[in-house]
Amino acid sequence: MTPRLRLQPESVGMGMTSQRVRDRLVERLRENGIQDENVLNAIRTVPRHLFVDEALATRAYEDTALPIGHSQTISQPWVVARMTEVLMQTRPRKVLEIGTGSGYQGAVLAALGLEVHTVERIGDLLRQARKRFRHLGLNVRSKHDDGRIGWPEHGPFDGILVTAAAPALVDALIDQLAIGASLVAPVGGAGSQTLVKLTKREDGSVDEEHLAPVVFVPLLSGTLD
Repeated sequence: MTPRLRLQPESVGMGMTSQRVRDRLVERLRENGIQDENVLNAIRTVPRHLFVDEALATRAYEDTALPIGHSQTISQPWVVARMTEVLMQTRPRKVLEIGTGSGYQGAVLAALGLEVHTVERIGDLLRQARKRFRHLGLNVRSKHDDGRIGWPEHGPFDGILVTAAAPALVDALIDQLAIGASLVAPVGGAGSQTLVKLTKREDGSVDEEHLAPVVFVPLLSGTLD
């Protein structure tokens, strides 16, 4: 699958943001268990250095989370790849992301050809993410709102991905999940979080699978400008 995005010269990168460096990241992800080649190709192609501050660009292809301001982070590439890989197992077309952040996770989803809806509570982060989406030619629908509410008017969704941790799965988001679709989210408090995959059955009940220990910022209510 060819990722769907428009690369400008500055998107290609040089030195520590070059294609060779991205390829090494992808090889590390493959060695660490990421198997979906479409996901790996999207990670290889989406220019992560454009989603962090210029001062951190040389660290963009390290397999680590990085600060993006407002006490938020851009997730570790392995976590982005694993969550995306799990979400893609049910072959979604229309997905909801809760927590746009830098926009990187949404860009990876859009590069896979998915119809992406993303919700962010921090207005400044969302404005920056929208500029990045436009720069890369990605058609991502975004909304400044409380992510715990989701985006019910566009539901149900074939997949939901949550990029912040709550003590328990949010009922409003489960309600917006289509039958047979999966929700992937970190669950737990600051001391202990687990990446969880929830799949909705025909009768509306859910199957829950625990995937890996993770560390995410908390899923908060309300909005900030």
